[in-house]
Amino acid sequence: MPYTLVDTHCHFDAAEFDADRDALYRAAKIGAGGTALVVPAVERANFAAVTSLCRDYPGCAPAYGIHPLCVDRARPEDLDALADTLRRQPAVAVGEIGLDRHESNAGPRDDARQMFYFAEQLRIAREFGLPVLLHVRRAIDPILGRLREIPVPGGIAHAFNGSREQADEFLKLGFKLGFGGAMTHPGAKRIRALAATLPLDAIVLETDAPDIPPAWKAGGRTTPDDLIPIAATLAELRRLPLSEIAAATTGNACAVLPRLKTPPLTGETAL
Repeated sequence: MPYTLVDTHCHFDAAEFDADRDALYRAAKIGAGGTALVVPAVERANFAAVTSLCRDYPGCAPAYGIHPLCVDRARPEDLDALADTLRRQPAVAVGEIGLDRHESNAGPRDDARQMFYFAEQLRIAREFGLPVLLHVRRAIDPILGRLREIPVPGGIAHAFNGSREQADEFLKLGFKLGFGGAMTHPGAKRIRALAATLPLDAIVLETDAPDIPPAWKAGGRTTPDDLIPIAATLAELRRLPLSEIAAATTGNACAVLPRLKTPPLTGETAL
Protein backbone atom coordinates (compact mmCIF):
# COMPACT_ATOMS: atom_id res chain seq x y z
CA MET A 1 0.00 0.00 0.00
CA PRO A 2 1.43 3.44 -0.87
CA TYR A 3 2.17 5.62 2.13
CA THR A 4 4.25 8.48 3.48
CA LEU A 5 6.35 8.84 6.59
CA VAL A 6 6.40 11.85 8.92
CA ASP A 7 9.52 12.88 10.80
CA THR A 8 7.94 14.83 13.64
CA HIS A 9 11.22 16.34 14.85
CA CYS A 10 14.09 17.23 12.52
CA HIS A 11 16.37 20.27 12.86
CA PHE A 12 16.94 20.43 9.11
CA ASP A 13 17.93 24.08 9.34
CA ALA A 14 21.00 23.20 11.45
CA ALA A 15 24.44 24.24 10.23
CA GLU A 16 25.45 20.58 10.12
CA PHE A 17 23.37 20.29 6.94
CA ASP A 18 24.60 23.40 5.14
CA ALA A 19 27.08 21.51 2.94
CA ASP A 20 24.75 18.79 1.67
CA ARG A 21 21.17 19.79 2.49
CA ASP A 22 19.93 19.45 -1.10
CA ALA A 23 21.37 15.95 -1.44
CA LEU A 24 19.88 14.87 1.88
CA TYR A 25 16.52 16.31 0.87
CA ARG A 26 16.55 14.13 -2.23
CA ALA A 27 17.85 11.05 -0.41
CA ALA A 28 15.07 11.22 2.17
CA LYS A 29 12.42 11.70 -0.55
CA ILE A 30 11.02 14.72 1.24
CA GLY A 31 8.04 16.35 -0.40
CA ALA A 32 5.14 15.18 -2.52
CA GLY A 33 4.62 11.46 -2.23
CA GLY A 34 7.46 10.96 0.23
CA THR A 35 8.45 12.10 3.70
CA ALA A 36 7.21 15.14 5.60
CA LEU A 37 9.51 16.86 8.11
CA VAL A 38 8.50 18.98 11.07
CA VAL A 39 11.29 21.52 11.64
CA PRO A 40 11.19 23.07 15.13
CA ALA A 41 12.93 26.35 15.90
CA VAL A 42 14.92 26.58 19.14
CA GLU A 43 15.18 30.35 19.70
CA ARG A 44 14.17 33.67 18.23
CA ALA A 45 17.47 33.86 16.31
CA ASN A 46 16.51 30.94 14.07
CA PHE A 47 12.81 31.68 13.52
CA ALA A 48 13.62 33.28 10.16
CA ALA A 49 15.89 30.41 9.12
CA VAL A 50 13.15 27.87 9.83
CA THR A 51 10.64 29.97 7.90
CA SER A 52 12.97 30.27 4.93
CA LEU A 53 13.86 26.59 4.88
CA CYS A 54 10.24 25.47 4.99
CA ARG A 55 9.43 27.86 2.17
CA ASP A 56 12.29 26.58 0.00
CA TYR A 57 11.92 22.85 0.71
CA PRO A 58 8.40 21.51 0.10
CA GLY A 59 7.42 18.86 2.61
CA CYS A 60 9.03 20.73 5.51
CA ALA A 61 6.65 22.26 8.05
CA PRO A 62 7.68 24.83 10.69
CA ALA A 63 7.20 24.99 14.42
CA TYR A 64 8.42 27.92 16.49
CA GLY A 65 9.57 28.02 20.08
CA ILE A 66 12.34 28.69 22.58
CA HIS A 67 14.23 25.57 23.65
CA PRO A 68 14.94 25.20 27.39
CA LEU A 69 18.68 25.12 26.70
CA CYS A 70 18.39 28.47 24.91
CA VAL A 71 16.53 30.40 27.60
CA ASP A 72 19.77 31.70 29.13
CA ARG A 73 20.01 34.13 26.22
CA ALA A 74 16.28 34.69 25.75
CA ARG A 75 14.53 37.93 26.68
CA PRO A 76 10.84 38.48 27.50
CA GLU A 77 10.41 40.33 24.21
CA ASP A 78 11.30 37.07 22.45
CA LEU A 79 7.92 35.79 23.60
CA ASP A 80 6.27 38.72 21.81
CA ALA A 81 8.32 37.83 18.72
CA LEU A 82 7.10 34.23 18.98
CA ALA A 83 3.47 35.33 19.09
CA ASP A 84 4.03 37.72 16.20
CA THR A 85 5.65 34.96 14.14
CA LEU A 86 2.70 32.67 14.78
CA ARG A 87 0.33 35.40 13.61
CA ARG A 88 2.26 35.90 10.38
CA GLN A 89 3.50 32.40 9.51
CA PRO A 90 1.69 29.08 9.18
CA ALA A 91 2.97 26.72 11.87
CA VAL A 92 2.07 23.20 12.92
CA ALA A 93 3.08 23.59 16.57
CA VAL A 94 4.80 25.66 19.22
CA GLY A 95 8.16 24.07 19.80
CA GLU A 96 10.68 23.04 20.67
CA ILE A 97 9.80 24.01 24.23
CA GLY A 98 9.96 22.34 27.62
CA LEU A 99 12.38 21.68 30.46
CA ASP A 100 15.81 20.07 30.69
CA ARG A 101 16.98 18.89 34.12
CA HIS A 102 20.10 17.12 32.84
CA GLU A 103 23.26 18.00 34.74
CA SER A 104 26.05 19.09 32.39
CA ASN A 105 29.35 20.88 32.41
CA ALA A 106 27.87 23.87 30.59
CA GLY A 107 27.37 25.86 33.78
CA PRO A 108 24.65 26.22 36.44
CA ARG A 109 21.13 25.38 35.32
CA ASP A 110 18.43 27.97 35.92
CA ASP A 111 15.31 25.90 36.57
CA ALA A 112 13.17 28.93 37.38
CA ARG A 113 14.08 30.61 34.11
CA GLN A 114 13.31 27.45 32.16
CA MET A 115 9.95 27.15 33.87
CA PHE A 116 9.05 30.78 33.17
CA TYR A 117 9.64 30.44 29.43
CA PHE A 118 7.97 27.05 29.32
CA ALA A 119 4.82 28.29 31.04
CA GLU A 120 4.63 31.44 28.92
CA GLN A 121 4.97 29.41 25.73
CA LEU A 122 2.24 27.04 26.86
CA ARG A 123 0.00 30.09 27.24
CA ILE A 124 0.92 31.22 23.74
CA ALA A 125 0.17 27.76 22.34
CA ARG A 126 -3.20 27.81 24.06
CA GLU A 127 -3.93 31.29 22.71
CA PHE A 128 -3.20 30.16 19.13
CA GLY A 129 -4.84 26.75 19.47
CA LEU A 130 -1.61 24.96 18.63
CA PRO A 131 -0.13 21.72 19.94
CA VAL A 132 3.37 21.74 21.43
CA LEU A 133 6.61 19.87 20.76
CA LEU A 134 8.07 19.08 24.16
CA HIS A 135 11.67 18.64 25.24
CA VAL A 136 11.32 16.47 28.36
CA ARG A 137 14.84 15.33 29.31
CA ARG A 138 14.82 14.31 32.99
CA ALA A 139 11.89 16.63 33.55
CA ILE A 140 8.75 14.64 32.79
CA ASP A 141 6.97 15.05 36.11
CA PRO A 142 7.32 18.86 36.35
CA ILE A 143 6.27 19.12 32.70
CA LEU A 144 3.16 17.03 33.32
CA GLY A 145 2.36 19.16 36.34
CA ARG A 146 2.54 22.39 34.36
CA LEU A 147 0.52 20.90 31.47
CA ARG A 148 -2.28 20.16 33.93
CA GLU A 149 -2.20 23.80 35.06
CA ILE A 150 -1.97 25.26 31.53
CA PRO A 151 -3.74 22.82 29.20
CA VAL A 152 -2.92 22.96 25.50
CA PRO A 153 -4.30 21.15 22.42
CA GLY A 154 -2.02 18.15 22.89
CA GLY A 155 1.31 17.69 21.18
CA ILE A 156 4.33 15.39 21.18
CA ALA A 157 6.67 14.40 23.99
CA HIS A 158 9.83 14.38 21.89
CA ALA A 159 12.45 11.66 22.51
CA PHE A 160 10.28 10.07 25.16
CA ASN A 161 12.23 7.96 27.65
CA GLY A 162 10.04 7.92 30.73
CA SER A 163 8.08 5.19 32.48
CA ARG A 164 4.89 3.52 31.29
CA GLU A 165 2.99 5.42 33.97
CA GLN A 166 4.35 8.73 32.71
CA ALA A 167 3.52 7.71 29.14
CA ASP A 168 -0.06 7.03 30.16
CA GLU A 169 -0.30 10.48 31.75
CA PHE A 170 0.82 12.13 28.51
CA LEU A 171 -1.75 10.10 26.59
CA LYS A 172 -4.51 11.25 28.94
CA LEU A 173 -3.56 14.85 28.07
CA GLY A 174 -3.87 14.22 24.33
CA PHE A 175 -0.18 13.77 23.54
CA LYS A 176 1.71 11.36 21.31
CA LEU A 177 5.16 10.05 22.17
CA GLY A 178 8.17 10.47 19.88
CA PHE A 179 10.50 7.54 19.22
CA GLY A 180 13.67 7.76 17.16
CA GLY A 181 17.33 6.85 17.19
CA ALA A 182 17.50 5.86 20.86
CA MET A 183 15.00 3.06 20.17
CA THR A 184 17.41 1.43 17.70
CA HIS A 185 20.08 0.69 20.32
CA PRO A 186 19.77 -2.86 21.73
CA GLY A 187 20.85 -1.65 25.16
CA ALA A 188 17.95 0.84 25.40
CA LYS A 189 15.72 -1.82 26.93
CA ARG A 190 13.13 0.43 28.57
CA ILE A 191 12.61 2.57 25.47
CA ARG A 192 12.40 -0.51 23.26
CA ALA A 193 9.91 -2.15 25.61
CA LEU A 194 7.73 0.95 25.51
CA ALA A 195 7.93 1.11 21.72
CA ALA A 196 6.87 -2.53 21.55
CA THR A 197 3.97 -2.38 24.00
CA LEU A 198 2.41 1.08 23.97
CA PRO A 199 -0.79 1.41 21.96
CA LEU A 200 0.28 1.95 18.36
CA ASP A 201 -1.87 5.06 18.17
CA ALA A 202 0.36 6.65 20.85
CA ILE A 203 3.56 6.63 18.78
CA VAL A 204 5.06 9.02 16.25
CA LEU A 205 8.46 8.77 14.60
CA GLU A 206 11.32 11.26 14.62
CA THR A 207 15.01 11.54 13.83
CA ASP A 208 15.97 14.65 15.84
CA ALA A 209 18.57 15.05 13.10
CA PRO A 210 21.41 15.92 13.40
CA ASP A 211 21.22 14.64 17.01
CA ILE A 212 20.41 11.34 18.81
CA PRO A 213 22.26 9.05 16.39
CA PRO A 214 20.73 5.63 15.72
CA ALA A 215 22.74 2.47 16.28
CA TRP A 216 24.16 2.47 12.75
CA LYS A 217 25.43 6.05 13.15
CA ALA A 218 27.05 5.67 16.58
CA GLY A 219 28.71 8.98 17.35
CA GLY A 220 27.88 10.36 13.90
CA ARG A 221 25.40 12.74 12.34
CA THR A 222 21.77 11.71 12.14
CA THR A 223 20.18 12.56 8.77
CA PRO A 224 16.57 12.66 7.55
CA ASP A 225 16.97 9.44 5.55
CA ASP A 226 17.52 7.59 8.84
CA LEU A 227 13.75 7.76 9.34
CA ILE A 228 13.04 4.69 7.22
CA PRO A 229 15.36 2.34 9.17
CA ILE A 230 14.03 3.86 12.40
CA ALA A 231 10.53 2.94 11.23
CA ALA A 232 11.82 -0.53 10.33
CA THR A 233 13.15 -0.93 13.88
CA LEU A 234 9.72 -0.13 15.28
CA ALA A 235 8.19 -2.62 12.86
CA GLU A 236 10.61 -5.29 14.06
CA LEU A 237 9.93 -4.56 17.73
CA ARG A 238 6.19 -4.75 17.20
CA ARG A 239 6.34 -7.65 14.70
CA LEU A 240 4.31 -5.72 12.18
CA PRO A 241 4.85 -4.94 8.48
CA LEU A 242 6.72 -1.72 7.81
CA SER A 243 3.79 -0.51 5.72
CA GLU A 244 1.48 -0.81 8.74
CA ILE A 245 3.91 1.08 10.97
CA ALA A 246 4.28 3.84 8.40
CA ALA A 247 0.55 4.23 7.89
CA ALA A 248 -0.17 4.24 11.62
CA THR A 249 2.56 6.67 12.64
CA THR A 250 1.75 9.02 9.78
CA GLY A 251 -1.90 8.99 10.83
CA ASN A 252 -0.87 9.64 14.43
CA ALA A 253 1.28 12.60 13.39
CA CYS A 254 -1.54 14.12 11.38
CA ALA A 255 -3.99 13.59 14.24
CA VAL A 256 -1.83 15.36 16.82
CA LEU A 257 -0.58 18.04 14.38
CA PRO A 258 -3.76 18.78 12.43
CA ARG A 259 -2.16 21.66 10.51
CA LEU A 260 0.45 19.33 9.04
CA LYS A 261 -0.22 18.82 5.37
CA THR A 262 1.13 15.41 4.42
CA PRO A 263 2.32 14.89 0.85
CA PRO A 264 -0.09 13.15 -1.53
CA LEU A 265 0.38 9.41 -1.71
CA THR A 266 1.90 7.83 -4.78
CA GLY A 267 2.94 4.29 -5.56
CA GLU A 268 6.48 5.45 -6.27
CA THR A 269 7.46 5.69 -2.61
CA ALA A 270 5.91 2.50 -1.26
CA LEU A 271 8.48 0.48 0.69
